[in-house]
Amino acid sequence: MDLYTSSPVPEALRATVAEVMLIDDIEMVRRGDFESPRFLGRLKVEAQTAYDQISPRLRAMGLLGLLQQEGDRVALLVLPALAPPRPSRLWLALLLFALTIASTFYVGGQDVDWATGAISFNVGHGLAFSVSLLAILLAHELGHYLMARREGVAVSYPFFIPMPLFLLGTMGAFISIKEPVPNRRALLGIAIAGPLAGLVVAIPVLLIGLALSEVRNLAEMQAQLPDMIFFTEGNSVLYAGLKLLVFGRFLPDGAYDVFMHPVALAGWAGLLVTGLNLLPAGQLDGGHIFFALFGPKAAQIMSMLVAVVLLALGFLWSGWFLWAVIVALLGQNRSPLLNEVTPLRGSWRLLALLGLVVFALVFTPMPITDVIMP
Repeated sequence: MDLYTSSPVPEALRATVAEVMLIDDIEMVRRGDFESPRFLGRLKVEAQTAYDQISPRLRAMGLLGLLQQEGDRVALLVLPALAPPRPSRLWLALLLFALTIASTFYVGGQDVDWATGAISFNVGHGLAFSVSLLAILLAHELGHYLMARREGVAVSYPFFIPMPLFLLGTMGAFISIKEPVPNRRALLGIAIAGPLAGLVVAIPVLLIGLALSEVRNLAEMQAQLPDMIFFTEGNSVLYAGLKLLVFGRFLPDGAYDVFMHPVALAGWAGLLVTGLNLLPAGQLDGGHIFFALFGPKAAQIMSMLVAVVLLALGFLWSGWFLWAVIVALLGQNRSPLLNEVTPLRGSWRLLALLGLVVFALVFTPMPITDVIMP
């Protein structure tokens, strides 16, 4: 993007912006083949009021405005209006969902006979795991989808990612935002609705699953099945607390651990996925929440800090190395808001802080904390 000040600005556009802004300067921004004016100055009214006032006038001219903070001033970048978003492919969303049902059913049905170590396929376990996990993921994505529609933002259908050779049978799901989000409040609502909706399902699923699970002595299991490799799933604060609630003690305690029922595994995975999505970086839900609360500069710094922390955590669990690379490469990219200036206020700030608290409760520093070799 090149900045220069040579091209004139139509007087009608200048007059429209001047209704809400004391214009100090106008820069012409080259974006590919387009030249767009960028007005810098100070607003005469509150930012959202200003944007709501001039946005219809800009649309009538075939233009779109992006209101951004520029030090102690504001900047209004005026761009050609975006083309209407293309409709989502419902058939593809349904196909991927069906394939994910099959892959999670297959993975969840792999059953171990703890007396002999023999592996067989258990239809009931496959169904229980698939229904539990997909209910959590679907609730998460529908939270995003419904809140985006409530805010008038076009989004795709939820797309699930089947992965039959992966521990969980899926790599999760995602939706795509197809047009700019209006402001920080709308961004927060869309971002936090997914994790909270997912948790509403994940917590009871996990409690039911833990009630169906058994606590076993690890040494006895090792002696009984010397050729079996056991692993211990990692604790988050919330997961450890739910185990304490169900079993009355902290687990694992060095001698005993929970041997999870497939429903419990689905609930644990729901907490894990929620924690990953709430990482305060880039285009992740947590990145959007942090941006909405603290603004673009703080969000950019936090993304870099998260990448460094994940790199350090990689020495505890190697999977974090990949996540550090992902955050480092994608953490600085973000979609602009129509109005980035207006801060969160009142209960919306509290809601954003709640998102950060939920992250602290569900984040699992070491998803696989221990591997017990025979």
